[in-house]
Amino acid sequence: MRYATITFEEHDDGLTVVTLNRPEAANATNTVMGRELLEIFEKFSLAPGAARCIVLTGRGEKAFCAGGDLKERKGMSDAQWQAQHLVFERLIRAILSCPVPIIAAVNGAAYAGGCEIAAAADFIYAASHARFALTEVTLGLIPGAGGTQNLTRAIGERRAKEVILTGLPFSAEEAHAWGFVNRICEPAVLLDAAMESGRRIAGNAPVAVRQAKQAVGRGAQMSIWDGLAFEIEAYNRCVPTEDRREGVLAFNEKRRPVFRGL
Repeated sequence: MRYATITFEEHDDGLTVVTLNRPEAANATNTVMGRELLEIFEKFSLAPGAARCIVLTGRGEKAFCAGGDLKERKGMSDAQWQAQHLVFERLIRAILSCPVPIIAAVNGAAYAGGCEIAAAADFIYAASHARFALTEVTLGLIPGAGGTQNLTRAIGERRAKEVILTGLPFSAEEAHAWGFVNRICEPAVLLDAAMESGRRIAGNAPVAVRQAKQAVGRGAQMSIWDGLAFEIEAYNRCVPTEDRREGVLAFNEKRRPVFRGL
């Protein structure tokens, strides 16, 4: 697939790498990028195909994504601004609802909407020099692409209020200590580390991985009792699969299982 603002690489092992590709603009999201990302993630939701894990990163070492492209937004009417933002809103929902696991490999600054895109992934690996911020209040706005919700769920209400109300950036080390980032990597090995984990996920049974992702994500928003009920429903969807039978057979035959997503 060819796009104007992103690259899309499918690997034979089920790993897909999506790269934000506007390094001249710090990979900021303009309308075209928003629409292209929305198209990709809606396709993953409707028909995952061969994709078993997605790594989402940015081109270059300076920026993962600087947020919305303010040069493009200069002079927009209120109606034009809101129409563009609707694309970004739908994009975040498409990322959050994507059945395929997403690892954000944050290779540099992730500010405003860029931070929100990273926060919508299932987990984050960050380069040691990466910095994060939700700067919207410094522009007369608030985070409007999941920032007030996903960041709060990741780092807690009080910490999220401090970050959002001050608009100040925080480091990869702080993000790791707060539980926002899973792993800090040297820039040269960041993508390799994310792809290694992605391949590990892609090598597991796809139906089981997707059901586990749903059980964790949705269950976290429920009471423990509702979460347990949801977990059993997800578990029971795995029982009649060919992959469940293949996994048990491979264990007993002392070989690697060959999962087909069936």
